[in-house]
Amino acid sequence: MSVGVSVIEPGPVLETLLHSAARTAVSGWPDEQALAELRRSGLLATAVPAEYGGAGGDAATVNSVVERVARVNPSVAIILFQHFAVTMRIVEWGTAEQKAALLPAFASGECLAASAWSERGAGAAKKNIATTGSRTPDGRWRLNGAKSFTTGAGVADIYLVLATTAAAHDDRETRNGQNGGNGDSLYGSAGQSFFLVRGDNPGLGVDRSLDLAGMRGSATGFVTLHDCEVPDEDRLGPLGQAPAIIAAVRETGATLGAVSVGIAQAALDVAIDHARRPGPLGTQAARQRLAELSAQVEAARAIVDSAGRRLSATPGTVTLQSKIFASATAEQVCLEVARMLGSTAYVVGHQLNRLIADARAVALMGPTNDLCRELMAASWTN
Repeated sequence: MSVGVSVIEPGPVLETLLHSAARTAVSGWPDEQALAELRRSGLLATAVPAEYGGAGGDAATVNSVVERVARVNPSVAIILFQHFAVTMRIVEWGTAEQKAALLPAFASGECLAASAWSERGAGAAKKNIATTGSRTPDGRWRLNGAKSFTTGAGVADIYLVLATTAAAHDDRETRNGQNGGNGDSLYGSAGQSFFLVRGDNPGLGVDRSLDLAGMRGSATGFVTLHDCEVPDEDRLGPLGQAPAIIAAVRETGATLGAVSVGIAQAALDVAIDHARRPGPLGTQAARQRLAELSAQVEAARAIVDSAGRRLSATPGTVTLQSKIFASATAEQVCLEVARMLGSTAYVVGHQLNRLIADARAVALMGPTNDLCRELMAASWTN
């Protein structure tokens, strides 16, 4: 049965996620109750095609859902975005067998997906990753390495793992556009491949000892792969062509900028709520400043919507721009609202302080804002 995205409207799910945000900000651990509610909500079906039991939502729908969740719980929104990202990669690059095996489970909430790409020392562009995939005599793959800053670590049922399966090098053909082009050689390297690794694989381990400043409920941690064996049927996309898959990601228009818009709107909501009461935010100057901030939030929402709807002749560039602009807007709005509230927000447990930390985190998530700028600049010189 197809699951509609209307379940994102205000109701039990968002109420649960709202209360969860305060708890996880203190504990630094993901909220199992909130994640269970997320699985039951139908939201995980958003990007799954209807023929596999999903809602058939496009990137614009994904961005809208992610924004609404981020407005109440940015940490869960990040987990949800990563699930959508893996879903879309399987829809685009998966075999018929992979789609039939995984997408219905994604739609039902039985299976939650996560991306495991980043590594310590590899840099934002992930060109020199140390995780390797080697063939075994029986045709399987043996993965060895360690991934850092994996969102959904320990709560995901399947991980999209990036590994080097051949000698990594800066492929000139990639740079000239035969394998992505438009500066795509800046992200990943020829000889890298993707694998779908089950969370219960005995060769996969999880460490959530990271004590994050923001996104504290996002289950972000380390994933280790020690003689982790997977069949060749669980390799996603062409062997050694991970950069082409990565390059296609931003062309879809799904963007982490949606998380930033949700955060910015949440901060603005806090200020508007205070403006309705007697106090410093009830002055004409404060009201006018809030009007300006609301325009900035709406501008960020507009560029995220443009990315999702692929309205530009260069949709990939707009996706990069949307992350840069929306994340900067979110941080600016949060800080400005904090200044306007004065001593009211000068409490550790105040919602606004959580939002500020979460807003800063988005800029550091892959592709980082600095890498987004580099990718944009490279597209103009190639």
